[in-house]
Amino acid sequence: MSRPTPVSDGPAADARASLPEPATAAFDRLAGAVLSSRSAPLGALLRAQLPGTAGVRWLRQEGLPPTTRPTALTAAQWLSLFDCWTSAHRAPGPQAPGAQRGGRPSTHGHARGTAIPRWGQ
Repeated sequence: MSRPTPVSDGPAADARASLPEPATAAFDRLAGAVLSSRSAPLGALLRAQLPGTAGVRWLRQEGLPPTTRPTALTAAQWLSLFDCWTSAHRAPGPQAPGAQRGGRPSTHGHARGTAIPRWGQ
């Protein structure tokens, strides 16, 4: 059973139509989150969707003020936002051969590979 898409018309729908089929579900998640509050400023909405300063950087890259409403985005800006969002949410892939892998986290108060403090000895 398929759910209705959060975007039925406008620039977001145009952007969604230009994506390959496997990417549309992810785009729907992003568009649903951003368009859930159409009157909220985009700066606040992106803070919840993108880690760190990625949202601010994206707004600056697109030349948009943080007070821009989601309904003001063009199809090209939706695609750019989706690219930024997917790169921020991409799971880390396999490491390069020979790269050091992290072990178990330290459970006894010091970083891996460092000496245990010897106070009072």
